[in-house]
Amino acid sequence: MSRPVTPRADVALIAGYHSPQLDVEVRLNTNESPEPPPDGFTTALAGALGDVAWNRYPDRAATELRARIAAFHGVEPAQVFCANGSNEVLQSVLLAYGGPGRRALVWEPTYALHSHIAHVVGTGVVVEERAADFTIDPERAVQRVGEVRPDVAFLCSPNNPTGTEDPAATTEAVVAAATSAGTLVVADEAYGQFASSSALDLIADDVPLVVSRTYSKTWSLAALRLGYLIGPSWVVEDLDRVALPYRVDAVKQLAGVLALDHVDDMESRVARVVGERERIVGALGSLGVDQWPSGANYLLFRPRSQDGSPGSVERGDEVWQGLVDRSVLVRNCSGWPRLGGCLRVTVGTPAENDRFIEALADLVGTP
Repeated sequence: MSRPVTPRADVALIAGYHSPQLDVEVRLNTNESPEPPPDGFTTALAGALGDVAWNRYPDRAATELRARIAAFHGVEPAQVFCANGSNEVLQSVLLAYGGPGRRALVWEPTYALHSHIAHVVGTGVVVEERAADFTIDPERAVQRVGEVRPDVAFLCSPNNPTGTEDPAATTEAVVAAATSAGTLVVADEAYGQFASSSALDLIADDVPLVVSRTYSKTWSLAALRLGYLIGPSWVVEDLDRVALPYRVDAVKQLAGVLALDHVDDMESRVARVVGERERIVGALGSLGVDQWPSGANYLLFRPRSQDGSPGSVERGDEVWQGLVDRSVLVRNCSGWPRLGGCLRVTVGTPAENDRFIEALADLVGTP
């Protein structure tokens, strides 16, 4: 049957972004928190829902939520923008500052949605390569920002899927170059609270830098789909011009506020995840894989070939399937640039991590 309507030609060529979900006992492929939020949060939210005026639109400005996020980060509410997950935050940035005739700069391999959303809204994408260790060369980055003069430049720290952290000096150098080039720098810190540093300290109204965060990971609220941005007040004003009205519903606003009553619980949960991450690092060090340092709640590794030589796409696929056969699901990253044969494992509960380590050891053995 012929279609009566077709999308614009460039959209028809864009592949969607998906993470396979399989029926397994241990799911470690989507970087979710291994623990739910505390009971106190769930109880408080259930009670607060009884006071929602369901027949009325929510507070369009998300006033209380923005005020609480601002207080948590030590900024003003006018510097906070909220949306349905950090992906919608990124989309709003590109709607405001991207579009036809404009360009975004990314350093691959990195989070696929930076380029994906840019393409969807008609923004040109300029791709730079990360170094062999997946870091960004600051001198080269400064040079390219000056040459390309992109409208938006995406940093990602910790970087997804590699886990690499950007040193403060790298971020500062890129922001300085961006200031001269008329470029807005987006520091995607979806996993920022697992890391050792943040770009938040650089936020100021005369600095073209925004930091994107999410409630999905450290706050254990992936099902909520709530993200936010901290940046100059003029950026928030621009984003409000392109964002849909009433986008943050009443439940999101309530849950986002109530989660901030449990900061100590969040920080303890993050500390446990970091501890488990380092335990997995130690275990992988004795197995037949190559791995990369991570400041996030996941680890990137590449299984070596059975003869001990560097891994391949085929070997990565084989180990991924072997883990699935043992009811453990991790992310196959071969579709990312330069990551052929690489797998990414989310840090789970201690018991889930044990299952992963045992299954992987069974498949790759020791060096």
